[in-house]
Amino acid sequence: MTDMTMGKALTAAMRRALADDDKTLVMGEDIGRLGGVFRITDGLQSEFGPRRVVDTPLAESGIVGTAVGLAFRGFRPIVEIQFDGFVYPAFDQIVSQVAKLHYRTQGRVKMPITIRIPWAGGVGAAEHHSESPEAYFVHTAGLRVVAVSNPQDAYTMLRQAIASDDPVVFFEPKRLYHAKGEVDVDADIADAAPLGLARVVREGTDVTVVTYGAQVTTALDAALAAEDEGISLEVIDLRSLSPVDYGTVAASVRRTGRVVVTHEASREGGVGAEVIASITEKCFHYLEAPPLRVTGHDIPYPPAKLEQHHLPDLDRILDAVDRVLGRPTGVPEVTA
Repeated sequence: MTDMTMGKALTAAMRRALADDDKTLVMGEDIGRLGGVFRITDGLQSEFGPRRVVDTPLAESGIVGTAVGLAFRGFRPIVEIQFDGFVYPAFDQIVSQVAKLHYRTQGRVKMPITIRIPWAGGVGAAEHHSESPEAYFVHTAGLRVVAVSNPQDAYTMLRQAIASDDPVVFFEPKRLYHAKGEVDVDADIADAAPLGLARVVREGTDVTVVTYGAQVTTALDAALAAEDEGISLEVIDLRSLSPVDYGTVAASVRRTGRVVVTHEASREGGVGAEVIASITEKCFHYLEAPPLRVTGHDIPYPPAKLEQHHLPDLDRILDAVDRVLGRPTGVPEVTA
């Protein structure tokens, strides 16, 4: 086991993939000589050369379109979108080509493309540099969508994504790039948990809290605070947003009878809404209270000085926990 940051774990995963398969390559803006704006690809071009680690023009649609052509020829491109808000120019390529080619060729054409996206807020970035676009891609059939929350998953799941014959949209929470943890870089990915499997990261008995990405850390902090009041929260890291491992989530909700879903993205039409709808269908007779969402607000991402009011925090999660438990929340009840 090696202690490393999430950023270094992602670098190690790509280095291993590049070394293992000559058909694997990395593409993106400033990823070669500079090593990427977050330095996630630092050193890879000097090690594998500019034909394997390719600095591209500032044209996201062109980057993904080139990756489609490479996939046609048997390559496994890893595409880096420099910031989450920059993925929109490539949206047409992703949803019209990447997601559909395998289906409409009846399996004759595979699209083993991994699209890495530094994602979400909490780093005080400028406009268009802190977005949560995951719901767009979850709604698009033909894409796998995953979000990592710790260095070990970053390493293992990126290697699994690169090895997958399915296109994978791979979300990396920017504010966790420097979070450290132990990583087993020698583990065989064949022995790892499947890419689509959720994980119970903290067991509990009173309320199930479902989340992903950087919100896993916030949910664990909330669970620790709730413990001081005698409340036991079970925290589930979805890891995969499409497909969702509803088996793990439903098993937890059937034990606790209560569920709170939290994510940074806006509330309207978000991943949380789909999770709650599906869990209500599967676990209706087990629910002791209506499921609740704790999300970002339905606004364009705010300026950096205001983002702490936008991101779901420990207090907002605990307020939702109190409400599903029927406890006083300090919020005046609206009466007729």
